[in-house]
Amino acid sequence: MLDLADELHRWADEGRDFAVATVVNVGGSAPRGPGAALAVDGHGTAAGSVSGGCVEGAVYDLCVQALQDGRTVRERFGHSDADAFAVGLTCGGVIDVLVTPVRADAPDRKVFEAALSAAARGEPAAVARVARGPAGLLGRALLVRPDPAYGPPVEGGLSGSPALDGTAAGEARGMLAAGRTGTVEISEDGSRCPGGVTLFVESSVPPPRLIVFGAVDFATALVRVGKFLGYHVTVCDARPVFATRVRFPEADDIVVDWPHRYLRRTGTDERTVLCVLTHDAKFDVPLLEEALRMPAAFVGAMGSRRTHEDRQRRLREAGLTERELSRLRSPIGLDLGARTPEETALSIAAEIVAAREGGTGAPLTGSRTPIHRDGDGVRRDGDSVHREGDGRAGGGAAGTREAA
Repeated sequence: MLDLADELHRWADEGRDFAVATVVNVGGSAPRGPGAALAVDGHGTAAGSVSGGCVEGAVYDLCVQALQDGRTVRERFGHSDADAFAVGLTCGGVIDVLVTPVRADAPDRKVFEAALSAAARGEPAAVARVARGPAGLLGRALLVRPDPAYGPPVEGGLSGSPALDGTAAGEARGMLAAGRTGTVEISEDGSRCPGGVTLFVESSVPPPRLIVFGAVDFATALVRVGKFLGYHVTVCDARPVFATRVRFPEADDIVVDWPHRYLRRTGTDERTVLCVLTHDAKFDVPLLEEALRMPAAFVGAMGSRRTHEDRQRRLREAGLTERELSRLRSPIGLDLGARTPEETALSIAAEIVAAREGGTGAPLTGSRTPIHRDGDGVRRDGDSVHREGDGRAGGGAAGTREAA
C-alpha cells in the first residue's frame, strides 16, 4: 500500500473511497514481492499492480466488491495445473493478497490516511495490519512512528487489547528500525510467541542516499538513473564551475566542497551508495580513505585498471587493510560493453542493484540463476527458502479466501 503513497494520499485528500489489495506473502516464483499493491477507487480508477498482469483482473474485482460490502478479505492466488485457464500465476508461484476497503465509514481510515501522508512526505513510519487472526480482526491496523517529532508514536489499534496492541506496536517499530516490510507472528494474548495472529508490517523510510563524487558527464547520466531507482541523489565536487544546478537539474543536492571533507561531515549508513567518478588521485584517495572505513552498502570508483592499481597502492600506503580494500568495487560497473555516459551509468546501476540483491550479473538465458530473491539474496523460485511470510509457501490454486 505504501508504495502507492503519493497517489493514494491524493485520493484520501479528495475524500475518495477506495480499496487496496496488498501482497502479504509470496511462495515460490512470483512477479512482485510483499508490499506490492493494487488500489481501486469508487469510480473504478485503478493504480498499482500486484502481479504484473497475471491476476490483476481478479484482484480488481475483489477491490470493487470490498468497496461495495465494506469487508476485508484475504485471498490466495497460485498456478492450477488442472485448469490452465484458471485465475492464477503462470510463473508457478503463490501470492496471498489482503484486500482492505478504505471507505469513509471504515474504522481504520484515519490510520491509513496518516500512514499515506507520512509516506508521501518521506517520513519514517510503519503500518501493521492483521493479515490473519480471529474473526473481526482481519485488516485492522495501527501506525507507529520512531520519533514524536513526526507525530503521535502510535495511532489506531487492532483489538482494544492493550497487550496485543502494545506487542504489535513493538514489532512494527522493530521492523521500521530495520527498514523491512514483511510478516510477523504473535499470539492473541499479546505475547511474542508465534501463533494466533499474523501481522503484515509495511515500513516507509526515507529513500537511501546515492552520493556521486565528481561533476563529470558520466555523473549527469548516473544522477538520472539514481533518481529513477528511487535514491536521494547528491553530487559533490570541489570545483564550483562544474558542480552547478544547470549541469545537474535532477540532483536533490549539489555540494561544492572537497569530497573527503563533505563525506566526513555528512555521514553514511548501511543503505548509502558512494560512487567516485573523479579518477583523480588528489580527490579520490583521501575520499576512499574515509569511505572504506564508513558504513555503506556500496563503494565504487571509476578508472582504468592501471588507475585502479595505482589507487590501491596509494590506499595501502595510507594504511588501509586488505579487508577494507576488499569493499572497493573498481573499476566500477558491470561488463556491458558500455561506451556512452548513459550506457556507463546503466552498467554502474546494474552493479549497484546486483550487489544489493545478491545477483550475479550473469544472463538469465540458459542459466540456473534464480530470477527472484528476497531482501537477503535468498532465491524465491519453486524450491525457495522463504524467510519472511506465514509459513505457507508452496503450490495451490486461486480461490482460498478468508474474510473479516
